[in-house]
Amino acid sequence: MNRIAHSARRPHRLVSMNSIHSPAARHKPRSGFTLIELMVVLVIIGVLAALVVPNVLDRADDARVTAARTDVNNLTQALKLYKLDNLRYPTTEQGLQALVAKPSTGPQPLNWKPYLDKLPQDPWGQPYQYLNPGLKGEVDVFSFGADNKSGGTGRDADIGSWQ
Repeated sequence: MNRIAHSARRPHRLVSMNSIHSPAARHKPRSGFTLIELMVVLVIIGVLAALVVPNVLDRADDARVTAARTDVNNLTQALKLYKLDNLRYPTTEQGLQALVAKPSTGPQPLNWKPYLDKLPQDPWGQPYQYLNPGLKGEVDVFSFGADNKSGGTGRDADIGSWQ
């Protein structure tokens, strides 16, 4: 039994500083990445970002235009229901607010009821515009677009019920 206990104990080896820097120690595989490998990965990520980010930003503008068109169509449908019940559209002075609250200015609607819970704002945070009579239709509902100015092209173009 002494022999087993004695053989299980091995004397500790002292490691000298010379053995750490020996040629055998230098050829051990190390874990981790080299600076060159990290730089190559960063360049690849940068190139991919340069290609993808402009496409994603264009999609956000497209989504805003689509949301504005949907809102304009919904407002136009609510105005048609208003006309069916009250035999006329709200005046420009009464505006789109007449779809949410009974107008206090004349002409008073005959059979008013709420047509919307609340008025939406356009995707750029501005109120939708309303004209009666319209310039391009019986009534016009529109957004000035991203620049909040009449006219424009691209993402700054007006989005209206006439489109």
